[in-house]
Amino acid sequence: MPVLPVLMYHHVSPKEGDMITVTPSTFEAQMRHVKDAGYRALTLNEVLDFIGGRLELKEKSIAVTFDDGYLDNYIYAFPALESCGIKAAVFVVTGWLDSATEANSAIDKRALIEEFKNRPLTHSEAKQLIEKGFYNRAVIDWEMAKEMEASGLVEFHSHTVSHKNCDRIPDGELLTELKGSKEALEARFKKPCSFLCWPKGRYDSKALDMAKEAGYKGVITTKLGVVKQGSDPFAIERIVVKDSLQWFKARLKVYTSPLLSEIYLKVKKP
Repeated sequence: MPVLPVLMYHHVSPKEGDMITVTPSTFEAQMRHVKDAGYRALTLNEVLDFIGGRLELKEKSIAVTFDDGYLDNYIYAFPALESCGIKAAVFVVTGWLDSATEANSAIDKRALIEEFKNRPLTHSEAKQLIEKGFYNRAVIDWEMAKEMEASGLVEFHSHTVSHKNCDRIPDGELLTELKGSKEALEARFKKPCSFLCWPKGRYDSKALDMAKEAGYKGVITTKLGVVKQGSDPFAIERIVVKDSLQWFKARLKVYTSPLLSEIYLKVKKP
């Protein structure tokens, strides 16, 4: 029975030094390996079809995901995805994109991008800019998202409206976070937004019930694991990707093997 690793990325940036950043050269090499080694990159709907037994995987397969929609995803990750023809999903915080779009309407975005290339951000610096309200210097705007989506390679789904902890906010506010982001994405892209990724991986049973009520068909977590036929579509597990091509090659062999992944995850999981 095939198994499927859903890969989790955050930053693709030359600014090394944290656990959730992969450098552009490493990311491109990883995507090139996916292509050259014959792995199939699935859309999230295909992941759901695999879980439900509606899709038979005849080749080893993966899914590529990004959390938060950082500006470096557009500058560095998107060209590599295009070059290698790899499909990916990005979970965006729609309120952040609204604010970035408003700020970018009054400036020369080309200059902003050149400035970013000259001084790329660490994850900590990106978080600080967001906290101070400088969203456009840290995350993509709607125009960038539409350009990425128009390639036919990148799909966008919900990471809520404002990235709040979904296990800590009142019911009404939580429902607004879940429904508001879904509606915003559907209005922008004129297609269903069927997937939610929990900010910081935080949720509880109430939040999960509300995600189902909001109309999501699948929910992505930060929990370690691979996807199998019959997996819970509302608790999709992922693999955090490290900034190493050798690590990547070795882990894809492990996480696309039913036997090796089972043995390895028994050791890795607490």
